[in-house]
Amino acid sequence: MTTLVCTSASKAAAPAARTLPYPSFSSYVRARQPVLLRTARSLTGNPSDAEDLLQTALTKTYVAWERIEDHRALDGYVRRALLNTRTSQWRKRKVDEFACEELPEPEPVSGGDDPAEQQALRDAMWRAIMRLPARQRAMVVLRYYEDLSEVQTAEVLGVSVGTVKSAVSRALGKLREDAELGLVLS
Repeated sequence: MTTLVCTSASKAAAPAARTLPYPSFSSYVRARQPVLLRTARSLTGNPSDAEDLLQTALTKTYVAWERIEDHRALDGYVRRALLNTRTSQWRKRKVDEFACEELPEPEPVSGGDDPAEQQALRDAMWRAIMRLPARQRAMVVLRYYEDLSEVQTAEVLGVSVGTVKSAVSRALGKLREDAELGLVLS
C-alpha cells in the first residue's frame, strides 16, 4: 500500500485541525454502532472481521455524508454499504489450496464455547421466535435484536408503550416455556 506524504503535515497534525466537520455523523455512530455491529457480525461470523467491515462501511458513509439527503434513512444506507463491502470482499478473496500429508486438526474447544452448541441454540431460538404470533415476534425482534427502546418500538409499530410491554412480556413467557428451546438449553 502506498502512503501519501504531505509537506504540510505539521500543520495538519495540529489538535485544532482534528475536529470533525460532521458532528451529526459522530453522534449517529455513537448511537447506532451496537446495532450496526450486530448486522456486520451476522454478515461475517467473526467479531474482528465484523469490526473491520463496519469501519469500512462507516468510512464510506462519512465520505458520502453531504450527499445523503434523508438522514432518517441512514441505517439503510449503512446496511447497504455493509452488504456491498462484504460482497466485494468475498469476490476478491483468493483461496489457496495446499496439498499435505495430514489434515490439520482444530484445537479442542473448551467448555461452553463450542460453536456447534452456540449455533444449535441460535437456531432453536429463531425457530421459537418464528412460532410466536407475528405482532409479538415483531416486538421481540425490534426490542432485542434491533436494540430499540420500548418507546421506539411503540413508535415503529404504531402502538402504545404499554402494549409493547405486555406483548413482549407474554412473548418472553412463551419463549421460556418453549419445549424445543428448553431441550437445547438443558
